Amino acid sequence: MPGSKEIRTKIKSVQNTRKITKAMEMVAASKMRKAQERMRRSRPYGEKIRNVVAHISHANPEYPHPFLVERDTVKRVGIIVISTDKGLCGGLNTNVLRLALTKMKEWEAEGEQFEVCCIGNKGLGFMQRLGANIVSQVTALGDVPHMERLIGAMKIMLDNYTGDRFDRLMIFYTRFINTMKQEPVMEQLLPLSGERLGSPEGTWDYLYEPDAKSVLDQVLTRYIEALIYQAVAENLASEQSARMVAMKAASDNAGNVIDELTLIYNKSRQAAITKELSEIVGGAAAV
Repeated sequence: MPGSKEIRTKIKSVQNTRKITKAMEMVAASKMRKAQERMRRSRPYGEKIRNVVAHISHANPEYPHPFLVERDTVKRVGIIVISTDKGLCGGLNTNVLRLALTKMKEWEAEGEQFEVCCIGNKGLGFMQRLGANIVSQVTALGDVPHMERLIGAMKIMLDNYTGDRFDRLMIFYTRFINTMKQEPVMEQLLPLSGERLGSPEGTWDYLYEPDAKSVLDQVLTRYIEALIYQAVAENLASEQSARMVAMKAASDNAGNVIDELTLIYNKSRQAAITKELSEIVGGAAAV
């Protein structure tokens, strides 16, 4: 059995660790509320522009935009992987990166190649270790994602799709369900499919000013940017929720370890006192 001094040192160390994890839990809880509010505020805009694009996709424009045209064959796939910049958030990054790796292996087996855009340091490091073809990246987004930080990486992927560098654009991120549940998802961004857009109740026709190409380029590009920004906001809310839960579990585990060490310390102390009493009684009997 370890000595009393060694046990006291371990108890002190675990107590210090619990203070840190408790503080991180409180910070994550505060950031989580702000991230959830930011995510909810962006949803109405995304829903409105989705409705507009759904009507456009079912209209008969004189200009067939590349984002709306299905490709006959898929030889290359563009991938946007959204992860966190920091760790200590449970299995959040592991789950979404495992999903991306599984799909990439499936595409490789079918003879498809892929180009990767990484948003978040954890995903970037994973793809670099994997040896993937990384064409753009964004890291150090902070607690508040700004569109201007994302536009450069997004433009590279959209230009590559328009320039036929790849035939399909997919996005991987963690969708926020509630504080206790987040799920990794894969969605197709391009080409814009009916399943993603939904079917509008009625059919609209449009008059374009100055011309259909200029308007559709702007509207559809803003739509894809809104989808990616919403995915980043969802991932950030999921990150803070997962970190809060992970730090709470760490604090609870630290409390259990302290209780166990305290029990061992008391037993050790009691054994030492009993031994001293036995020696005193034995010495007195000998005299």
